[in-house]
Amino acid sequence: MNEHSFRGPAPTHRSEADEPTSPVQRFAASEALVLDAGIALGPWQIAYQTYGELNPDRSNAVLVCHALTGDQHVANIHPVTGKPGWWETLVGPGRPIDTERFFVICANVVGGCMGTTGPASGNPDSGRPWALDFPVVTIRDMVRAQKMLIDRLGIPSLFCVVGGSMGGMQVLQWAASYPDRVFAAMPIATGARHSAQNIAFHEVGRQAVMADPDWRRGRYLDEGVRPRKGLAVARMGAHITYLSEGALHRKFGRTLQDRDAPTFTFDADFQIESYLRYQGISFVERFDPNSYLYVTRAMDYFDLSADYGGTLANAFRGSPTRFCVISFTSDWLFPTRDSRAIVHALNAGGAQVGFVEIESDKGHDAFLLEEPEMFAAARGFLDAAASARGIA
Repeated sequence: MNEHSFRGPAPTHRSEADEPTSPVQRFAASEALVLDAGIALGPWQIAYQTYGELNPDRSNAVLVCHALTGDQHVANIHPVTGKPGWWETLVGPGRPIDTERFFVICANVVGGCMGTTGPASGNPDSGRPWALDFPVVTIRDMVRAQKMLIDRLGIPSLFCVVGGSMGGMQVLQWAASYPDRVFAAMPIATGARHSAQNIAFHEVGRQAVMADPDWRRGRYLDEGVRPRKGLAVARMGAHITYLSEGALHRKFGRTLQDRDAPTFTFDADFQIESYLRYQGISFVERFDPNSYLYVTRAMDYFDLSADYGGTLANAFRGSPTRFCVISFTSDWLFPTRDSRAIVHALNAGGAQVGFVEIESDKGHDAFLLEEPEMFAAARGFLDAAASARGIA
């Protein structure tokens, strides 16, 4: 990754922050989003995508919650990258989350950068981007915002809430905060709290962004620059945590990149180096650096048991929601023990829960990839829940 890799025009996603290529629900100052930080955010907006049709009794709505660097474009062409939706393996016609059967909603999280109010959005008081004046948000704030969207759409209760990683945290928060609004829940590759190790990885990424001279104390948009190098390094470091040693070895090993021998320089001699540099460069074109700070911080603060007297089971005591918890054997970011802790808490709280641990060498990112066993588990769970709900 050389210095010239990060020069070029401002990314096209800047306009997405306020006027996204998505439906938007706007809330007036009188409909403020009350945040855990003690701030009433308003006016504010939330951007989202929908797929399929809502049935007459409004019982077939599925909310998909996106992960850290995801967005609302779960099953459509992304307006910035031109790439397919990030979960088209799971969501779409004939897929486990069948858009010919279910009404699927996916919203950009508060603090994001694809149309929901966040640090890249315009601050109505100043006319400038919020930047670091934007209040710090939590997973619970994200869910509050989604709940206000669901209310605005006139959906009394959700058939299912599903998501992986940070999306899985939102699923758990939905089930804890609004149990009567969630018929079924499918948290995947996630945990009920962020570990010290994961907080440490996030802090390294945030420091990489803030150490870039072009970060300008968060005011880079005002000054017409971007901390591209810092954000790319943050992405490279994070991406390593999404993979497994087995996956890295299988995909790359020690294979050299377009050469027969080492160059004895600090160029990208190895395929894995080239791959990570590509991941970093492509990421900076679609994601706002300040949003990266805010959304990683939201994950760090997540500790569901802390909100219920230190006992996770209390979060789900008497819950009417049925759960399917899914983990992957090679996921060291959210290892299976995190999913088992959720399952044990659900059992202790008297909830109905199934658990599937999937054998995979793809690491944390397995939930986004072709995993037939995950697809089968998701389809079986949703079919059984739909039958119980009376959805044809």
